[in-house]
Amino acid sequence: MPRKARIDAPGALHHVIIRGIERNKIFRSNYDRKNFLNRLAELIPETHTDCFAWALIPNHVHLLLRTGLVSVSTIMNRLLTGYGGWFNKKYKRHGQLFQNRYKSFLCQEDLYLKELVRYIHLNPLRAGLVADMNELDRYPWCGHSALMDKADRPWQNIDYVLGLFSDQKKSARRSYRIFVEKGVTKGSRPDLTGGGLLRSAGGWSALKDSRKAGIRLKGDERILGDSDFVEHVLKAAGESLEQKYELKASGHDFDSAAKRVADVFGMTAEEVVARGKSPGTVKARALLCYWAHRKLGMTTVEIAGRLNLCQSAVSRLSMRGEKIRNQYGVDIVKKKFIKS
Repeated sequence: MPRKARIDAPGALHHVIIRGIERNKIFRSNYDRKNFLNRLAELIPETHTDCFAWALIPNHVHLLLRTGLVSVSTIMNRLLTGYGGWFNKKYKRHGQLFQNRYKSFLCQEDLYLKELVRYIHLNPLRAGLVADMNELDRYPWCGHSALMDKADRPWQNIDYVLGLFSDQKKSARRSYRIFVEKGVTKGSRPDLTGGGLLRSAGGWSALKDSRKAGIRLKGDERILGDSDFVEHVLKAAGESLEQKYELKASGHDFDSAAKRVADVFGMTAEEVVARGKSPGTVKARALLCYWAHRKLGMTTVEIAGRLNLCQSAVSRLSMRGEKIRNQYGVDIVKKKFIKS
C-alpha cells in the first residue's frame, strides 16, 4: 500500500522523528551534534518556526515544531540535505545517511504539547545517555537543559513552554521539572510516537471504553488528536490536495507556471528559467519554485532538474517565493501584475 502524503498547514504542531538508515549513527561526536544544532539555530528563526522540544540520540532525532508560513517539509529538506552532505564529506562516506522518509505527525496542541515536550526530553534518560534527572538537567544535547536554564538556546521557544506551567519563571521551572520527573515511570509511551485511532484514543482501554459508550472516533496514522481534530485536518488537507489536482487537470504544469511568472514580471519564459543573478531573475525564479512546489505538488528534486539547481537552492527559493506571493498578492491563475 502506498504511503500517504504528509499533512502540513501554517501554525501546525509537528512531532518529527529522524532516524539513521538501518539504525546507524547520525552523530559520531559532539562536533557532529554541534553542527546539527547550528543548522537548527539558523533555520528556526529564519523560517519563523517555533521549536518547543528536541533531543539528539546517536541514531535518531526528535523535534517538536510549530510551523510558520514555511512548511515542515521545506524545513526538513534544508536541514537534512545540508547536514547529510556535510556528514558524508567529513567521514568520506557515500549514500544515504537518513531513512528515506522522516516521520512527521501533526498533533493537536492543546491535548499533546506538554506531554510531547516531556516525552521528547526524557529520551536521553530512556536511552541510558544520562543516569538520572540531575544529569538530564545539564545534558547539552536535549532541550530540557535550556528549560532548566542550564544551557543557552535562544532559538528554542522556552517562554511558551514555561508559560504552560506558571507566569513566574522560577515557579514555572520548578513545576515543569516535577512534571518531567513524573514521566520517568510512564515508560516509552508508544501512544505519543505516532498518530492513528489507537494512539489518539490513548490506547486499547480508552478505545474500548469509547466504543462501549457508542462514540464513533475517526483516526489517521499521520495525526495525533481527537476525532474532531482529525476530521478538521483531513478536510483542510483534502481541500489543498483538490487544488493541486484541479490545477493539473486544467493543464497547469511547470511550463505554464513559468509563463505565468513571465507575465507577472514582464519577462519571457526563457528568461525565467535561464541562469542569471539579476534581482529580477532571482525573484522570478523564486516565485516559480514556490508555485511549482507548493501549488503543483512537484518535488524539489524535479524542480532542481528543470532549473539546473541543487535541491537546497530550490528549497530556499521556494521559501522566498512564498514571501513574494504574499507580499504582492499574485496568484498562479488570476493575473495581477507587479508594478516595477
